Amino acid sequence: MIVIDNVGPSPPARIKRQLVKRIRWGFLLGLMVLIYGSHAPLITLTKVDGKVPFNPSSCVVMIELAKLLISLMTLVLTGGTSNLCAFPRLAFVAPYAVPAILYALNNNLVVLMQAYMDPSSFQVLSNLKIASTALLYSLCLGKSFRPAQWLGLGLLMFAGVFHSYSNLDLEEPEKGEAEEVERLHITAWGLFLVLVYCCVSGLAAVYTEGILKSQQLPLSLQNLYLYIFGVVINGLSSFSSAASDKGFLEGYSWVVWVIIAGQAANGLLMSVVLKHGSGITRLFVISCSMLVNALLSWSTLGLQLTALFPVPVAMIGLAAYLYYR
Repeated sequence: MIVIDNVGPSPPARIKRQLVKRIRWGFLLGLMVLIYGSHAPLITLTKVDGKVPFNPSSCVVMIELAKLLISLMTLVLTGGTSNLCAFPRLAFVAPYAVPAILYALNNNLVVLMQAYMDPSSFQVLSNLKIASTALLYSLCLGKSFRPAQWLGLGLLMFAGVFHSYSNLDLEEPEKGEAEEVERLHITAWGLFLVLVYCCVSGLAAVYTEGILKSQQLPLSLQNLYLYIFGVVINGLSSFSSAASDKGFLEGYSWVVWVIIAGQAANGLLMSVVLKHGSGITRLFVISCSMLVNALLSWSTLGLQLTALFPVPVAMIGLAAYLYYR
């Protein structure tokens, strides 16, 4: 028998480290999927007489503020305050304003598009952001995908489209309800706006990942820069808007505070994924959250799942297998 040293399975310590790392990533991604998926059901629970009782723009500001405060607290607890001793140069910090501007632009696009299409059409077509993100990820960050990975991303996009479409109510309304029911419709201008929305969404994700990975700074400090601009830009947008007659914190219940805490945590966890992982993983998290959203809506709100629900589940599973194998 020939025995060759140092060849064979990895040492137990290395295997243990890899296992712990996978468990941590699995827990992090699972938590993100749960938070993403619970967002819409939680908002539904806040409604009074079918309407959201709080100012949505103020909620966005509070989420950004919570992320800013948590980032600052993390920086202090990890001993990274030495990075704040010297005031950073504007040219160094300014790039962190771009994601906040892009996300603010998209928030306004969502509102603008409602005049040119119905919400259901937007829900279906917004899945195109998976394709735009993958293309921009390849072009801007130089990521090359294998044919199987492209196929997986295509399946992921069609899983979202199929899931959204299968939940549409396509039955003809009765004569008495015809005037009250909003029909599916989209104009050419609406189609153009949804394409812009998908491209801006992909660009924001790709740009954020690029800047987080290009600078060798503590993630908590990078988050601090990101969310300072997030608070300022969203705050200006909120206070300059005259569309809402609600006070800044009017209508806030414990469910709203749960939403703020969850979305703040999700934003911080997403920065970990973008810094140490991949923006493509973000797409799988969002797609999986659609299924969690459906299950939570079924279990807590009594909404019915369609018979086609297992189809997007299988498509997402196959997409993950093709991409990560």
